[in-house]
Amino acid sequence: MQNSRTPEHDPRTLAGRTALVTGAASGIGLACAEALAAAGARVHVVDKAGDAAESLAKRIGGTAWVADLSVAEEVDGLPADVDIVVNNAGLQHVAPVHEFPPDRFALIHRVMVEAPFRVLRRTLPGMYERGWGRVVNISSVHGLRASPYKSAYVSAKHALEGLSKVVALEAAAHGVTSNCVSPGYVRTPLVEDQIADQARSHGISEQEVVGRVLLERSALKSLIEPGDVAEAVLWLCGPGTAHITGSSLTMDGGWTAN
Repeated sequence: MQNSRTPEHDPRTLAGRTALVTGAASGIGLACAEALAAAGARVHVVDKAGDAAESLAKRIGGTAWVADLSVAEEVDGLPADVDIVVNNAGLQHVAPVHEFPPDRFALIHRVMVEAPFRVLRRTLPGMYERGWGRVVNISSVHGLRASPYKSAYVSAKHALEGLSKVVALEAAAHGVTSNCVSPGYVRTPLVEDQIADQARSHGISEQEVVGRVLLERSALKSLIEPGDVAEAVLWLCGPGTAHITGSSLTMDGGWTAN
């Protein structure tokens, strides 16, 4: 039966749908917001960078929500009546476990695990009622593999993968899918900052950091573009993917095959 929120014969595959994207003001989140809007969805642009969120929302015809996802009350104040959730927001801190600041560890888990949980516990009931929904969690190759010095990020992404699978099992009977997109190193401000830091630390060029450090295990020696990740997200939200759930779509240039 045709969902009442999707007009028939509309060439835009997501016309009539509403999406919520966290960390949407830059990087992967920005690319996802743009792609979903171009496909016809109305997008809630969620980010703590207010000016950037407002600018993007104005450009794509969406709505900006300025929120710090480490604060539970701000997460719980986000809109719940949405058809698509893209949990993307994240942050990084690099240090050995015995030197890792506990408050930083807790912050990363609040933003990257607790916030997605809080978003989903509020948005899933509406999806269930309408009989359609798409949850796409932006994980990472680090949700499947580990690297030293990234205990908080790696454990948070592993937890996000697990949360995504639980949602897939619970939501299957309601026409709602839940999947992860798990890229390798993407050309985002987060990664570019890491490249600059490692170049200074190792006394080598940023190009050498990319080829010799970040992409050492990858068969493809180039960074992934945010738009490529957004296309994968859009595909999971579009027609023909109703039976893809509980999966992790790996975009790692062959890293996990090596």
